[in-house]
Amino acid sequence: MFHTTSDNQHIYYEIAGNRNSEKFLIFLNGISQSTLAWNLMIPAFAQDYQLIVCDFIFQGQSDKEGDVRDFDQHAADIFGLIQSITSQKISLIGISYGSLVAQHFALNYPEKTDNLILLSTFAHKTAYYEAIELAWQRTLSAGGYGLMFDVMLPMVLGENYFENPLIPIDTLRAGRQAINTDPEAIRKLMKATQQRPDYRGKLKAIKNPTLVIHGEQDLLLQPHMGKAVADAIPGSQFELIKSAGHTLNLEAAPQTIKLIKAFLQNPDE
Repeated sequence: MFHTTSDNQHIYYEIAGNRNSEKFLIFLNGISQSTLAWNLMIPAFAQDYQLIVCDFIFQGQSDKEGDVRDFDQHAADIFGLIQSITSQKISLIGISYGSLVAQHFALNYPEKTDNLILLSTFAHKTAYYEAIELAWQRTLSAGGYGLMFDVMLPMVLGENYFENPLIPIDTLRAGRQAINTDPEAIRKLMKATQQRPDYRGKLKAIKNPTLVIHGEQDLLLQPHMGKAVADAIPGSQFELIKSAGHTLNLEAAPQTIKLIKAFLQNPDE
């Protein structure tokens, strides 16, 4: 299905789970992911929640034309989508790029936000991160997403995944290339991250129950960056998953599901 944004762009989305439930979860993708990225996690919540997955503008099956969107614009797109589906508050689960959209959503639309779950998240950049960011941008320009995938892979998957991959690397490569055929669209998403200022000060205004989950082996966003987000949001919880890298919805889905379920049952503890 498609939702039309205020500027006449089209966001692809799907609804799954218990359509009679009044509790809603929305899953927000990493930068080169699509709705398929949540396939390992969706079944765990399908009995108790209505579940929304979507592609941001410039991702997956959504539109890829137009100017760079900042994170407030992405959050406005998600707000419009949710408003078209339900009047209920919603819990947001975002990973990496999607976690930044979730941060902005919680600040801009607190009346629509129930709980906030941030996976592999950050609010400020380090010199190390900026070096990786620059390398990815130059790789994308030199060889398209195929080359970028090979360069980024050791940064977004932990060492243990390479030793025992749930989905073979060649299968991951083929699947990601199939949904990232437009280098300019990826470049626009990367530009939004590049232009985003330090957000730690603003996070202090978030009042919603918040859970931050990070992988111990995350090389792209090192654990202290996720901890800084948790430290900035009053009353938030921080959980570190041992021997996991950046892509928690793939390489550490069972552990991530367990932590999210416990949090949703008692978000104020």
